Amino acid sequence: LHAFYPNILILKLFNLPFRLLKLKELFLSKFGSVPKFYVRAPGRVNLIGEHIDYCGYAVLPMAIEQDILIAVEPVKTQVVHLANTNPSYHDFSTSAKNIEINKTKPLWHNYFLCGLKGIQEHFGLNNPTGMNCLLDGTIPPSSGLSSSSALVCCAGLVTLRANGKTLSKVELAEICTKSERYIGTEGGGMDQSISLLAEEGTAKLIEFSPLRATDVRLPSGAAFVIANSCVEMNKAATSYYNIRVVECRLATKLISKSKGLDWKKMLKLQDVQVRLGVSLEEMLTIVEEVFHPEPYSTEEICKCLGISQEELRTQILSQNTQDVSTFKLYQRAKHVYSEAARVLEFKKICDEAPANAIQLLGELMNQSYISCKEMYECSCPELDRLVDICLQYGAIGSRLTGAGWGGCTVSMVPTDKLDNFLKNVEKAYYQPNIQKLALEHNSLFATKPGRGALVFVEA
Repeated sequence: LHAFYPNILILKLFNLPFRLLKLKELFLSKFGSVPKFYVRAPGRVNLIGEHIDYCGYAVLPMAIEQDILIAVEPVKTQVVHLANTNPSYHDFSTSAKNIEINKTKPLWHNYFLCGLKGIQEHFGLNNPTGMNCLLDGTIPPSSGLSSSSALVCCAGLVTLRANGKTLSKVELAEICTKSERYIGTEGGGMDQSISLLAEEGTAKLIEFSPLRATDVRLPSGAAFVIANSCVEMNKAATSYYNIRVVECRLATKLISKSKGLDWKKMLKLQDVQVRLGVSLEEMLTIVEEVFHPEPYSTEEICKCLGISQEELRTQILSQNTQDVSTFKLYQRAKHVYSEAARVLEFKKICDEAPANAIQLLGELMNQSYISCKEMYECSCPELDRLVDICLQYGAIGSRLTGAGWGGCTVSMVPTDKLDNFLKNVEKAYYQPNIQKLALEHNSLFATKPGRGALVFVEA
């Protein structure tokens, strides 16, 4: 039996699956009562299209089996109690009103508060419902598989359900995208969109402004394998991510100024392309004409734009990038425009399904990785080594996925080589290191396109 609640599938369960039953028992032990409903939101793997969603360009992710699952009981007091099945994450309680989020400490509960605050503000909830919530997560943290955004989406859906409100999946995805920025990361919307819009059996081309998702059927003769480098990277805990966002913003301004556009109104690299009415290939030519490869100092940027250092800091830079003295604009813009073209080519190949589709898709993934490593500089030695190992043992294409600087790789492997691939990668990357070997059972796995967020209720 099923129905749609804010266009999210509700499953009425006569017999709870083992994981939900276990969570129910833990909830009873923790709160002395039973949950009224459960909400699940999956993580994701981005197949291609890295660091371009916040520039306005389409990306191509799919949901994975690993997820965030929350058991929920609305309560009469306006207090939110959060607990986690993982003892490493401490309990947290706060008033349901006047939610405050500490940007300097990206603790697990702050991501829940982002989703909670986003829904409250959207509906102007003056008397929000209090809740007891117990969270269980199977997405490796800080792995580039979007555990944080899955939690934000889960929290948004929890808050909707508890307060009797409804939204479409697209509306909810847009709210969750904006609300995650409360944590200080200026993300683009891919993670929240695929977590909510995903459908089982298909990857999605996610486009923005307006947000829409199109099915992308992946080739049947290949498996996508995720491998965790075991280097954790919390993008909200450093300025690496926001520096790249700002570099793209600055590149947007300088290209616009050079082409006589109103650069103050231009926010994203896609805005420039649309305004100029040219192709991505032509934009790459413009990048070569406008920028020099050497880093730009803040003084040079101010001179190019005709603004003061103070205007640069207050009007363009983000809070955690105001002390950065140089920016690489040529490299970042070149990556974005070339990566955007690779996404469209990837989808075209999947749609047309030529005989050599797997080979062609693998080449695009490899090109994406090289661009991420050399132009965007978001790789790390462990990711580089892992990509090399994956290619050595049978992957047709391999690349970092997620923000980078750690986290996971995603590799496309012919299905007839999958077993040997998994054994060899485990032996080459995980076994030599005891710490990595201990994490291996959660760190190396083949995955298929999963379904998006769900609400579970007992019948």
